[in-house]
Amino acid sequence: MAAPHVIANGREVAATFPCTVEQFLVAQQLLPRSVVVEHNGEAVSPSDFSQRPLQPGDRLEIVRIVAGG
Repeated sequence: MAAPHVIANGREVAATFPCTVEQFLVAQQLLPRSVVVEHNGEAVSPSDFSQRPLQPGDRLEIVRIVAGG
């Protein structure tokens, strides 16, 4: 049986459940305040990352915010 996973940017990524968006980001070594996240097609506010639960098979699109000129 395959390990539970989410689809992040088109790739299957193993995750430990229960899990929130914030916990997933931290596990992927991403700073929650440095990314924009879409969860199953819906934009998620950074203030909701710690409250938004993930389920196996959920889809995430994660975009890093890059500052510069």
